[in-house]
Amino acid sequence: MMTKEVREWMQKVERGQYSNEDATQEFMRFASFLTREEMKMIKDRLKNLF
Repeated sequence: MMTKEVREWMQKVERGQYSNEDATQEFMRFASFLTREEMKMIKDRLKNLF
């Protein structure tokens, strides 16, 4: 289950509210706290988005 912070980040990425650099920096801030399954879910959602 993704945290509220990760869901909000994903929504902002999907809406284009972050530049690529800003999205990457924000992701790196919380990436170490994610499980392998959460990382895979995020990866799949981003693949579908782009």
